[in-house]
Amino acid sequence: MAHTVALAGNPNSGKTSIFNELTGSTQYVGNWPGVTVEKKEGYIKGDKKHMVVDLPGIYSLSPYTLEEVVTRDFLIDGKPDLIINVVDATNLERNLYLTTQLIETGIPVLIALNMMDVIHKNGDQIDTEKLSQLLGCPIVETSAVSRMGLKELIKTAKTMIEKAESSAKKAVFSQPLEKALTAIERILAGIVPPETIRWYAVKLFERDEKVMQRLKLDGEIAHTLASIVETTENELDDSAESIVTNDRYEYLTSITDACHKRVRKTGSLSTSDKVDRIVTNRWLALPIFFAIMWGVYYVSIQSVGDLFIGWIEWIFADLIGSNVALLLETIGTSTWLTGLVVDGIIAGVGSVLTFVPQMMILFFFLSLMEDIGYMSRVAFIMDRIFRKFGLSGKSFIPMLIGTGCSVPAIMASRTIENQRDRRMTVMLTPFIPCGAKLPVFALLVGAFFPHSAWIASSMYLIGIFGVIVSGILLKKTKAFSGDPAPFVMELPSYHIPRLKSVAIQMWDRGKQFIKKAGTIIAVASAGIWILQSTSWSLQMVETQDSILASLGRLIAPLFSPLGFGSWEVAVATITGLLAKETIVATFGIVLGLGNVTEGDPTFLASIGTFFNPVSAYAFMVFTLFAAPCAAAIGATRREMQSARWTWAAILFQTSVAYAAALLVYQVGSLLFLS
Repeated sequence: MAHTVALAGNPNSGKTSIFNELTGSTQYVGNWPGVTVEKKEGYIKGDKKHMVVDLPGIYSLSPYTLEEVVTRDFLIDGKPDLIINVVDATNLERNLYLTTQLIETGIPVLIALNMMDVIHKNGDQIDTEKLSQLLGCPIVETSAVSRMGLKELIKTAKTMIEKAESSAKKAVFSQPLEKALTAIERILAGIVPPETIRWYAVKLFERDEKVMQRLKLDGEIAHTLASIVETTENELDDSAESIVTNDRYEYLTSITDACHKRVRKTGSLSTSDKVDRIVTNRWLALPIFFAIMWGVYYVSIQSVGDLFIGWIEWIFADLIGSNVALLLETIGTSTWLTGLVVDGIIAGVGSVLTFVPQMMILFFFLSLMEDIGYMSRVAFIMDRIFRKFGLSGKSFIPMLIGTGCSVPAIMASRTIENQRDRRMTVMLTPFIPCGAKLPVFALLVGAFFPHSAWIASSMYLIGIFGVIVSGILLKKTKAFSGDPAPFVMELPSYHIPRLKSVAIQMWDRGKQFIKKAGTIIAVASAGIWILQSTSWSLQMVETQDSILASLGRLIAPLFSPLGFGSWEVAVATITGLLAKETIVATFGIVLGLGNVTEGDPTFLASIGTFFNPVSAYAFMVFTLFAAPCAAAIGATRREMQSARWTWAAILFQTSVAYAAALLVYQVGSLLFLS
């Protein structure tokens, strides 16, 4: 049976980086709090006897957030053999606050003092040996970036597991608090395991409701505990939680003062602070953000990324499509089957995969900004804006994740404690452009706005604007009224990105897109081709007489006020519910765009039949706000835990999409087409 090692620490302490290095996992390392929602598992490389569990990054074991509940329940109920507590050496006192709580659980604790390379670079000094003596825990100096100390960390961990004992020293509090805790411990003797009695005593003193529910203490004991707590509160003239917090920090201050010597004077600005004075400036923050996004989209879609499109189209149209068609004709395959494979599946999938280079470049830049630490600043900037309109800043963390895919973004909303804010976040998160919508934007930008990088990047601006306006409207309803939940987050220091981490994130996002093209989009392309090639009597017919055309004509009038009332485009809006990439596949099959390049006159003539620049932009806006793909709708159902709320979200999103596209087309037509 494998031994279990729990990896615990504050957000941004480098915990997940160490997990990746220890296990060889390709799990992504985010540079903002809350990216690890559930625990991750992996064996130490080359060792199936020791499993490492990466717990969510937390600041304490108080049950205020889902991350803290997940971590606490695993430590108390899962009973790991060892806790490796990853401590950010650059924020020693704050990180050790969690350490003292971990020690109280009675589980052996090994401290990985991470980011020591930064400490050495700054010229600071930490007396690791003295710190280890004061805490009673072995300490290994590490750096996840340079892999410093990781071998020693593994060796020390295995030794501690073999000994199965802990010499860690519990935090020493003030005399009144110690007296109260001792009295509570006497009451708990025989009720809880001896090694965890200190932890339970502290939690009962803090009136932790979940612990009280867990122990199910009888009325007399509960009354005695309440009396002890009230007596101490009256003596110290403070609340129970504040008493514990203040005493814990006083204890930690005495330790860090004895072990940590800083070179930089108190109050002086670090490099990160100086940069933040510019990028988080009240007036410059948003212009800088949108200038950066403009540059990212310009490189991704209209310069470097555009260079690869012709090659990918040649591969699918001339190399794969033509040769497969020749092979099928040679072996005597029927005409309809050849059309299904070549004009349906290959053309449909190819029309989507054409944009993989552009998406990979975009994902590279987004991952780079996350790893550097800039995206945390974006969350901070948006929190300041969101709160002015009654929205929770916590909502922007899922929205940042949503730049890759709406499914994990919607799932990340579960970290928001307030149900009202959580439901609103689930409804509004799909308004942020995800990777699946990029091919649609790239197709239309390449056709109608080849020299305007701001068109694609404006989707971010419109998406955020849509979130704000929708949030204001929802807040005026009874279901969402009330103050937003408070949002506290740490801004990590800027650092040189780890190319391995950036590459992992870029590949993970791109891999999901390619996998979807090989499964959902391939099946959808086949279905679309069949529907556009057969009649209701299942006879092969021209596209104009097909099942797809008749269905499209039925719904097309709904989209005429939006500028795209042809049945071909109307059908694409519906197929987009399977996956947003399917919109491009639909165009590739129905409009016959799969075998021509964006700059080809044939391409412009074909797509120009259905769009003009204004209606193309309106279609982009509709795609941005419309109900998300089937997978995201499924995630919405899981997080909402209600079919009624799920349908409400779909109807709201579709209504916003229709209204926004209508406004864009009607106003745009008056300004540019009259």
